[in-house]
Amino acid sequence: MMDAFYLPLGDDVFRSTPHTVGPWGPDSQHLGPPSALLVRSLLARRPTLSRVTFEVFGPVPVADLTVSTSVERPGRSVELLSASLSHEGRVALTARAWHIVGSDTTAVAGGVGAAMAPPSSAVPMAIPDFWSGGYLAAVEWLSVSGGIFTPGDAQVWARPRVAVVEGSEPTPLERVFSVVDSASGVSSRVDIRKWYAINTDLTVHLHRQPVGEWVGMDARTTIGPDGVGLATSTVHDVEGPVGSTAQALFVRER
Repeated sequence: MMDAFYLPLGDDVFRSTPHTVGPWGPDSQHLGPPSALLVRSLLARRPTLSRVTFEVFGPVPVADLTVSTSVERPGRSVELLSASLSHEGRVALTARAWHIVGSDTTAVAGGVGAAMAPPSSAVPMAIPDFWSGGYLAAVEWLSVSGGIFTPGDAQVWARPRVAVVEGSEPTPLERVFSVVDSASGVSSRVDIRKWYAINTDLTVHLHRQPVGEWVGMDARTTIGPDGVGLATSTVHDVEGPVGSTAQALFVRER
């Protein structure tokens, strides 16, 4: 097995490896790898991103995928970028991202919350037999509190074990997007063997660019009485918070 989520085939086409397989079946991906693949394509156009919103049009198949990108709204200080991921002409995932040109705001910086306990103080999470491969095994998971198979709020550190694309060292931002879709999973309140809790979208806001290999999520999930949930998290690197995430959830009994 290749040590990457995707193999480059040329002409913006990428072959999905078994590392991308998610919890809902062997033919569909966890949203982390395709999110990182689209962010990688956006970063090829602009060096930083301040907000990215993904819309999920359906399961992302474990197959050859085509990436396309464009600049929707050019500008000197602020630009809106977009990207899409498709298979055999069907769009499965889109992303729209704001790029804000950097400036020195050190004098007024503030409002950042407390840092999570560091990865060195966390413990490995146990992985059950019913989902022990694919994406879950391609990421190193550490628990400060709670975790993927412990219902409720969680503080978790994660570090991808593989590259996004073979032959390309992932950036810290690619690592973030490889992981943060898991906020709804680490703080889930349901047993995924009995319930669906699938996000229809993912929005990530960043107040600074991340550093390092580790990505922390201080995550929580709320489920309402009508089949809709909301998962949110504060995203951390080893220096402290870097941003936040939000996901709307489709919740149904299997």
